[in-house]
Order: sequence, then structure tokens, then C-alpha cells
Amino acid sequence: MMVWKRIHLAALMKIATWNINSIRRRLPLLLDWLSQHQPDVMCLQETKVQDNDFPAMALLAAGYHCCYRGAKSYNGVATLTRREPESVFHGFHEGPDSEDVRVLEIVIGGVPVVNTYVPQGYRIETEKYAFKLEWFGRVRRYFEQRLDPSKPAIWTGDMNVAPEPLDVYHPDRRVNDVDFHIDARRAYAEAAGWGFVDVFRKLHPDRLQYTYWDYFRNALENNFGWRIDHIMATKPLAERCRAAEVDMEPRRAAGASDHTVVWAEFDWP
Repeated sequence: MMVWKRIHLAALMKIATWNINSIRRRLPLLLDWLSQHQPDVMCLQETKVQDNDFPAMALLAAGYHCCYRGAKSYNGVATLTRREPESVFHGFHEGPDSEDVRVLEIVIGGVPVVNTYVPQGYRIETEKYAFKLEWFGRVRRYFEQRLDPSKPAIWTGDMNVAPEPLDVYHPDRRVNDVDFHIDARRAYAEAAGWGFVDVFRKLHPDRLQYTYWDYFRNALENNFGWRIDHIMATKPLAERCRAAEVDMEPRRAAGASDHTVVWAEFDWP
């Protein structure tokens, strides 16, 4: 019995995602969370740092391999893993206009983990919002070309969409917001409909829980928030999801990002 238990625990995989809103500014918070929770995979968005300034050595000293692509002051994605990934792919495709500062795929234990920072969209009447809607079409085509819905895969990150009224405060007042407008929600649902399941909502169908609170109007204290950071799994892997939670402590910390950490634990294939 004890041998079986050790084998079972070794097969658990903890995946976390966090829009860190500047990795250099929040590095102490990140190192502290990694030390306390020891995720197997940590996906970060809005790292806001050029590659040559990425704090890879500090993270390597903490026990994590680093895959990243960024730009000065905006965007940027990074995926940290406790063991070296089997493969790494940046962007939607090779070459220019690949969105490599928004899309990063690694394969760990034979399972693809796609880390994305979806465009925010600015305002619904702008070209930036049209770009956001088209972006979801691009990520859907990416899934069709690179993944298989009948096999384990993860899609995670800051999706910049609150999928349902339960996922945003005062939803009746947010209908023209780029993260809750019906067109953004439909575009996101179409991308996820390729074969992904929201594991937090699967395990907690009725829980009011947000992942983002801005820095104004005492938003955190008043719980004026949004659930826009998600961990999605294909059905074969979603069925193996043992836990999915939102850790509020990183948002409450001094010098916090305006997002907090979402994590899920799986029986890994």
C-alpha cells in the first residue's frame, strides 16, 4: 500500500498561471510563491522584460528551467518548469508576425502546455478590439494544427475574457467592456470549443471567484473583480483534475500584481 501511494503522488502535476505584471518588479513575490507551493509548471504573462534582462539565473537557482520571450515594458510570456521540457515552441508559427511574446508552448511529460497572454482590446470600437477577436481565431487554428483534443493538453494564461456573468462584478454594467462584451465571449468560447474544459469551473460550477482586481476604487477590498485567468484542459486531462483553486495571497501582498495565481493539480498521464 505504501509503495502504491508513493507512485501515485509522484504522478501528480501542479500547474499554475499568473499575470505577474513585470517579473523584475514582482520577482521576490514569485520566488516566495515557488518556494512555498513548488508547482511543476508556472506560466507567467506580462513579464515586461527583454530577453537579455530576464532573471533566469535567480529562477534557475530556485530550481526552475526557464523558457521565455519578451519585450521592454509590455507583453511577454514565460514558462518555468521543475524539469527541462521536452520541446519548446514560440508564437503561432515560425517567422514574422508570430505573436511570440504572447504564445509559448512547452511539452512536459509528453503533454503540451500552451501559455498565452491574450490581447486586452482597449475599447470595443477600436482596431485593437478587432485584433483581439481575430486573435482567438488564430489560436483556434493553432490548436487544430498542433494539438489533438483526444489527447492530454493544457491551455492557460491571461485570456482577458470573463466567460459568464458569474465571472465579473456587476455584469449588467460590463456589457460594453472588452473583457465581457458578447463578441469577445463568443470568440473565446469558439476557441475553447476546439476541445478545452475550464477546470476551475468544472470543479466549482457556482463559486464566485475572481482572479483580477484593478488598483483603483478599493477594488480588492470591495471584490470588484474579474475571472479572466484560466486553466483549460482537454477532456482526457480534465477528467484527471484533482483540484483547481485561486490563491488570494499574492494579490494581497505588498507590491502585488493586479492579478493573482490560479493553480490546478492533475493526475499526469
